[in-house]
Amino acid sequence: MSRRGLGSATILVLQALAGGFRYGFDIMDATELPSGSVYPILSKLEESGLARSAWEDARIARREKRPPRRYYTITAAGAEALREAMKRMTALAPRHAH
Repeated sequence: MSRRGLGSATILVLQALAGGFRYGFDIMDATELPSGSVYPILSKLEESGLARSAWEDARIARREKRPPRRYYTITAAGAEALREAMKRMTALAPRHAH
């Protein structure tokens, strides 16, 4: 991704992947982002090595009477990028006096 960090939608998608959500519709449900945001983000994450994907066995999809799913997983680099992004967000969060 870019040197200036990850955008909020990208962070949401990485969080979903880290949480075990693995295919497009599942990620859309988890993040409440539209497909027009989720799929381009997944593509960019894959291009930058922060996620990877693989198509499921078509026989499984046929047995379940649906199209094959492309499953995504977060990579070690993606998990590290997510940790760094969360650290930056925490550092920017306003501090409240108790």
